[in-house]
Amino acid sequence: MTAPDRYRLYSDADLDAVIDDMARQTVALLDPTPTVLLGMLRRGAPLADRLLARVRVHAPWAEITRLDLKVKRYADNLELLHPETALEAPAECNLLGRRVIVVDDVLYQGYSLFRVFEWLATQKPAAVHAAVLVDRQRHRLPVHADIVGITLKIAPGDVIECNVPPYEGDFAVDLWRPTGGSR
Repeated sequence: MTAPDRYRLYSDADLDAVIDDMARQTVALLDPTPTVLLGMLRRGAPLADRLLARVRVHAPWAEITRLDLKVKRYADNLELLHPETALEAPAECNLLGRRVIVVDDVLYQGYSLFRVFEWLATQKPAAVHAAVLVDRQRHRLPVHADIVGITLKIAPGDVIECNVPPYEGDFAVDLWRPTGGSR
């Protein structure tokens, strides 16, 4: 078996500009409606923190609350754990009449975001948007992101890894080709 190939596509310095662009996209959606930035645990949460910091620079007037949502779907080896995505929302999660922006690292096939959107519909928010650092453009479900940092169209077998502190040391986006072979 050939060793996997790994390529650094975006470094920390590159991603600062990407997050700033995502913040501008976010500000364009804001109005007087109270907003909740909902980070999907794990990597969506620190991304939401970074995004919020930049949004506050561009729109200091905006009323924004930060919450996290735990989405249980995959094992560490990306095998499906649950036939249905399980959600764990914080007890203080009042989304009624609020604009909700769900933040995640990668939009691939759309299963997790679709399940989150289903759950959010029961919470009766004023509006729901998705913000992703990377959109792979391989959606299987009718899910799209309103705020996109990077769009990458790569081979189905390739993996995009978003390295997000505190979970990884460097803030970066890598392409991982598990088989090491050409496509």
